[in-house]
Amino acid sequence: MSTLIIVTHPNMGDSIVHKKWVEELKKYPEKYTVRDLYNEYPDGNIDVAREQTLIEEHDDLVLQFPIYWFNCPPLLKKWLDEVLLYGWAYGSKGDKLKNRKIALGVSAGIKQEDYSQNGTYKYTLEEILAPFEITAHYCKADYRSFFALYNTESGISAEDLEKSTRDYMSFIDQM
Repeated sequence: MSTLIIVTHPNMGDSIVHKKWVEELKKYPEKYTVRDLYNEYPDGNIDVAREQTLIEEHDDLVLQFPIYWFNCPPLLKKWLDEVLLYGWAYGSKGDKLKNRKIALGVSAGIKQEDYSQNGTYKYTLEEILAPFEITAHYCKADYRSFFALYNTESGISAEDLEKSTRDYMSFIDQM
């Protein structure tokens, strides 16, 4: 089983969480292929055929990103729009994602309790990420939910960072 991890962080140099997660994933190249979209496509021009081939060469797909204005970073949205094409990802002949396991790995700067109906933002992270689940279902993929680390804007202890890394790796392995 091989997993393609699409990492989309617009400021990876300043990231603590995503940098650590990527560092850990890269220790296992036989299991994971890590693609940093902002590094691969600094001009934003996505090689659609290359990305589709990479997806086809892997069993599972994980989209890893920070929550960015209660959504994904713009380059990931562009990647989704350009790579998941009619006739390839969906439609009467689009079956390249069919039954493929897809999951999300996200960091959220805000506290978990703020992502609730009674919290500051009135929506759960599950509700905010629903478009990804719906997209996966539309493409007949097997959506496996998301792994989230909350409250990253307030800083994270070394222990919590290590625990989140172990938990994230376990989440991916159990997809």
